[in-house]
Amino acid sequence: VAEDAYRDKVIKTFIKQGRLTHLPAQLKKRQIILEEMVTEFEPDHLYEEREVNQILLEFHEDVATLRREMILNKLMTREKGIYQRVS
Repeated sequence: VAEDAYRDKVIKTFIKQGRLTHLPAQLKKRQIILEEMVTEFEPDHLYEEREVNQILLEFHEDVATLRREMILNKLMTREKGIYQRVS
């Protein structure tokens, strides 16, 4: 229960009106934010980079950083320019 309250607080702090205010510096908070954003992607769907960018633009204009962070945090994979959400 405490973990859910913490997660909700982090999301409410960094995502205002559906937009990311800024990416948290603290790794634990950053992971929560990235996990929240990756829910916008279908697990079995293959995405071209432009599709990923369009979805991420809804959150923040720095889509390159968001894509890179999702790959580094193993929330998405990228192979030959095709992205896929990790289940």
